[in-house]
Amino acid sequence: VNNVHILPFFPYSSDDGFSVIDYSSVNESLGTWEDIEAIAKDYGLMTDLVINHCSARSAWFDNFVKGEGTGSDFFFTADPADDLSMVTRPRVSPLLRETETAKGTKHVWCTFSHDQVDFDFRNPNVLLAFVDIIRLYIDKGAKLFRLDAVAFLWKIVGTNCINLPQTHEVIRLLRTLIEHVDPSIIIITETNIPNRENLTYFGNANEAHAIYNFSLPPLLVNTLVSGDCKYLKSWMMSMPPAQNGTAYFNFIASHDGIGLRPAEGLLSDEEISELVHTMQNFGGKISWRASDHGQQKPYEINITLFDALQGTIKGPDRWQIDRFICAHAIMLGMEGIPGLYIHSLLGTSNDYEKVANTGQNRSINRRRWELTELEALLDSPYSQHHKVLTRLSQLIRVRKAQPAFHPNATQFTLQLGNQIFGYWRQSLDRKQSVFCISNISDEEQSVLLSDINLIGTDNWIDLITRQEIALSSSFLQMKPYQTLWISNQDFE
Repeated sequence: VNNVHILPFFPYSSDDGFSVIDYSSVNESLGTWEDIEAIAKDYGLMTDLVINHCSARSAWFDNFVKGEGTGSDFFFTADPADDLSMVTRPRVSPLLRETETAKGTKHVWCTFSHDQVDFDFRNPNVLLAFVDIIRLYIDKGAKLFRLDAVAFLWKIVGTNCINLPQTHEVIRLLRTLIEHVDPSIIIITETNIPNRENLTYFGNANEAHAIYNFSLPPLLVNTLVSGDCKYLKSWMMSMPPAQNGTAYFNFIASHDGIGLRPAEGLLSDEEISELVHTMQNFGGKISWRASDHGQQKPYEINITLFDALQGTIKGPDRWQIDRFICAHAIMLGMEGIPGLYIHSLLGTSNDYEKVANTGQNRSINRRRWELTELEALLDSPYSQHHKVLTRLSQLIRVRKAQPAFHPNATQFTLQLGNQIFGYWRQSLDRKQSVFCISNISDEEQSVLLSDINLIGTDNWIDLITRQEIALSSSFLQMKPYQTLWISNQDFE
């Protein structure tokens, strides 16, 4: 691991840190700025910039209620009589929060919850306040900034209030300022939206350095539980290569759930419905949003990735760990930068007790381990946690050594049928080729070597098992959920 993303470590009132009370201090129950700086010395530190909203318990919002002081004009308000029917909502809670202030009744805009009050970036003082916050984080060692929920930043009544041109302009401005201080700092936008809209946050290589590849998690989980990769393959073929200096940020699990909006237009409604049903059978929860027509639609599946891959649409089976490792092998080889959620590294299962205690669906995938308990499980060779961490660590070690897995190395999708998902990577100097081939089904599959088109003058090896590929054979036999990284060079 080279870089560490610490989820919001500030004083907060809800949403496990994403309802920030004070952006300039560290939550005392976690530690101090000295602890943050110490981590930043050993790793590239990614910190959240919760830029769309803050806590209703913040000093800024208190001043808004009082009508005086810093923050008194920081928040976006609207009239309940306004036409807000087009506003894109990620939640089903009322958009406006009625608030009594010293200047009368105000209706404060709340994209996510009534404890998360949205800023009004039409006021330049809001922008200046965040410039100060960014500078503070840089001074404390931040090297990557995750712009949380940034797609919702600018609001214009009468529009959908998402992905507006002014939002992109703010990101370009922040990048200019950040690069002036330190050109090596990376901006990553967290925009849980349909794929085509998500791609716009690269701008002309002048906005985000990296964008969350939000369509990957639902498509990959759907592939592995259905045993059919046609949707994943079609999407991958349609994805433009990232320009040099930009990259896809690949992930398949996070502190949030598996977003379904990024699957819109990529999976059919029937396919999404079957995926949701399968995840519910595996203990998952569903979070809902209001559609344009006021109907409730599934917004997010809340489940740990480990439990999401415990079986197929036919039900649980014995391939859970192999299927889970296969998912990561596919993600680790893809064009872009891979990010792994700590609970995936640890093979964590659903935390139903925390859901019951918090009443929040997302708590299912936010377990807080006791260190001694976790260490004992990781030391036990028979535990799922030991098996997962051991196998993922080996994959990561192999991946890091290969030039063909550079974030911007060439990638082509292979056509190997619907039960074999494959793609080809080539290093920037064109010396190393890697054919990444995965059996995404629960049955053994044969792959014709002629379909892969390995060059006969080279010696080929599977980087994962270190076994040579005999070109004298006519086919490869692959176990359920096995992945091969077939390369003409091994750099480990």
